[in-house]
Amino acid sequence: MRNFHGTLIVLIWIGWILYWYATARNGKTVRRLESHWSRTAHSLPLFAALILLAIPESEGGWMFAKFIPRTLAEYWLGVATLSIGLSFSIWARRHLGTNWSGTVTVKVDHELIRTGPYRLVRHPIYTGILVGFLGTAISLSEWRGLAAVALVIIAFSLKIRLEEQWMTETFGDAYRRYCAEVKSLIPFVL
Repeated sequence: MRNFHGTLIVLIWIGWILYWYATARNGKTVRRLESHWSRTAHSLPLFAALILLAIPESEGGWMFAKFIPRTLAEYWLGVATLSIGLSFSIWARRHLGTNWSGTVTVKVDHELIRTGPYRLVRHPIYTGILVGFLGTAISLSEWRGLAAVALVIIAFSLKIRLEEQWMTETFGDAYRRYCAEVKSLIPFVL
């Protein structure tokens, strides 16, 4: 039965990835693009997080120890959390429209979006993905899942720092007001 559970988590992520790639076209023309080294700096921790989650289960080492008991209830809580997180990221991606890019960019005619999920947090795609990783960690119930979440936080922190700088340079006081009014990742908190 656990194989079905692991397969369901994988299928949810694959569905999300397929949607992400299918909708990656038709963005606005890029005016400014982050360097290869910048992208690598935030991609490496994300890649490491994926590897941690993809490693087959093992009996050895603290990373494979349970941080919560593995039960059917915790599994479905993880699936629900994963699904909510990835759905939130899709809502944000759709709302961002042609301003979206997989890399840190400034587009020609870039718009400051403050509606939809962007009313709740400035980086709702990252929030959704982070919640998705948290749901996966809950479902897995092993310390390596929480280590993966920590790596995702590091990756997004690096990426957010550059995005915030560029958005401030592009939108000036309008972006500063937005930062003062709307939290970065967690509504009303962070």
